Amino acid sequence: MPTVDALSDRLTEYLDLQQIKAVRRAYFYAEQAHDGQRRKSGEPYVTHPLAVASILAGMHMDHQSLMAAMLHDVIEDTEVSRDGLEGQFGQAVTDIVDGVSKLTHLEFETRAEAQAENFQKMVLAMAVDIRVILVKLADRLHNMRTLGAMPPEKQRRIARETLDIYAPVAARLGMRDLQLELEDLAFQSYHPMRAKYIRRAVVQARGQRKDVITSIEEALRNRLKQEGMGGSVSGREKHLYSIYSKMKSKGISFAEIMDVFAFRVVTDSVDDCYRALGVVHNLYKPVPGRFKDYIAIPKANGYQSLHTDLFGARDITIEVQIRTKEMDAVASQGIAEHSHYKIYGDSNSAIDGYNRARKWVQGLLEMQKRAGNSMEFIETVKSDLFPDEVYVFSPKGRIYELPQGATAVDFAYAVHTDVGNSCVSCRINRHLSPLSQPLQSGQTVEIITTPSAQPNMAWLNFVITGKARSAIRHFIKVQHRGESIELGRRLLTQFLTNYGSSLDDIDPIALSTLLEEANFKTFDELLEDIGMGNRMAYVVARRLRPVEASDNAEQDDSDSKATLSIQGTEGMVLHYARCCGPIPGDTITGHISTGRGLVIHRTDCRNIAFMKDDAEKCVYLEWANTIDEEFIVNLDLKVEPERGLIATLATTAAGASANVLKIDITETDDALNTVHMDLTVKDRVHLATVMRKLKALTAVYKLIRV
Repeated sequence: MPTVDALSDRLTEYLDLQQIKAVRRAYFYAEQAHDGQRRKSGEPYVTHPLAVASILAGMHMDHQSLMAAMLHDVIEDTEVSRDGLEGQFGQAVTDIVDGVSKLTHLEFETRAEAQAENFQKMVLAMAVDIRVILVKLADRLHNMRTLGAMPPEKQRRIARETLDIYAPVAARLGMRDLQLELEDLAFQSYHPMRAKYIRRAVVQARGQRKDVITSIEEALRNRLKQEGMGGSVSGREKHLYSIYSKMKSKGISFAEIMDVFAFRVVTDSVDDCYRALGVVHNLYKPVPGRFKDYIAIPKANGYQSLHTDLFGARDITIEVQIRTKEMDAVASQGIAEHSHYKIYGDSNSAIDGYNRARKWVQGLLEMQKRAGNSMEFIETVKSDLFPDEVYVFSPKGRIYELPQGATAVDFAYAVHTDVGNSCVSCRINRHLSPLSQPLQSGQTVEIITTPSAQPNMAWLNFVITGKARSAIRHFIKVQHRGESIELGRRLLTQFLTNYGSSLDDIDPIALSTLLEEANFKTFDELLEDIGMGNRMAYVVARRLRPVEASDNAEQDDSDSKATLSIQGTEGMVLHYARCCGPIPGDTITGHISTGRGLVIHRTDCRNIAFMKDDAEKCVYLEWANTIDEEFIVNLDLKVEPERGLIATLATTAAGASANVLKIDITETDDALNTVHMDLTVKDRVHLATVMRKLKALTAVYKLIRV
């Protein structure tokens, strides 16, 4: 069990006397605050914050982080207030403590929701001070080390949360040592029997492999020495959870995984890394396509190393990682190494990793602001927590890191949100390609944009990155709300006109009462509800009409129905019924559909015949004078079979300026075949022109609009 004196001795390595005194003062303050409290294991509670501070001391964290570690449960579990803590230790330490504090006073419907809300709070705190996450991870690590004192059910829940959230966050911040320990501890708590059997198999395999590992290590070390190169060579032990994950994901046996021997070469400089690569390639033959240069192109978390697979002696496969001492430290400690180098001097790798982490956290903050709730936010973030990177280039040569399976739309949003929102097509390696095509490392991607373009909801079916997904959802949500408000305004205006009134004449008392009843804060929220079809404009208009409005206006409104003009640009809250396919020139009626808005039918459509006279559900409509949009119509043709008929029909329709979407031909037993055509036209006049030209063909016997 660590003591504060032992911790103080360790801190003399990198902190001055005043800073160590401040850490000790925080310990004694926590000891007094937690007096009488004990952990589940029976130990005094203060042993936990002391252990958390010791973990951070091993990362060479600054004195404020260590003080926050000592005090991280004081606000939550004792009578000490935030103001009291700030008066004693300052704002910086108190902010970290506040960020680490758990959400214990909030009620959630499900554990998943509580976990999502907790993570969302963590992100907000990380954005203020990234040291919050380091203290939180150290706190979770010590809790995992002492998890055995908890009931089995709670052990499994905490272990699952660790695997879902904390280990991936540690990996994303480049803290590999902490990540691996969290994963192994969580695996042992969540799957104790599986962990036991794998550990036993690893120990057995280790004894059988000892001679092989030693001989390969010696061969690598001797060859490097012959070339006059320094550096160390060591065999890498595979971790339990990584073995289990590979067996599960790749469907391979334990023996197949353990047949791969892993080694690490640590050199003095980047130049030595590439020289060492040549040395090991001369010693053993490289496996084609299995070399990765993460020094030239670091991973998203700042990790740098050369990876190569080799065919070794005795027909075994060897994995070799080659990196500098500085890169090795950053690979182990991640952004925690940044604070160490702030004390000891500059380190490009550590600072670069820290900057990448800050950029990632800022991206999370942006997504959090756009997300509708914490569950949507955490679903969006999960793809960023489990990335296998793809590296692509912009036309100007800038490198972008994206998750495996990312598309050109993901790339567009990685460049800038505005680029993604106005994206229409792309070129991959100078060739026009689909926006949904998954990208591969080394490709050059060019995004083609137009100012009038908008994100397509269908993009959500193939985008991978959280930033792209949240930006598309946010745009659609904002656009949908604006369109709903505008349609609601027009619908309410129409029905108020039936009472000889307008929006300006609304009774303010009646409006205030209605908003209060419906739990709306603003008039726009009411209009949005009307536009979405959740509330009938007819009923709202009747309640909001002026008190002095004549009763005769209501009685005579059947003779003076105001009509709503359809412009074709109403967007997602206006739908054209597929059953009858209305186009400009048709007589139309609108049907209010809950959650969708206004659905337009032809007046003679059988599907709305039973509700045409229901003023609460149907709206009188007319087409605007100028509509630029094109509309889909369906035609059925009876034709005589002849060679090249499909091409003739398509050419004739296109010659009449109609866009042919689809042509199907059905062969029948009689002399005539049936052809079904889907095409787009501007209005009934345009449709009549197209139908006249199709009827003029000798092969066409009969033509009807479906």
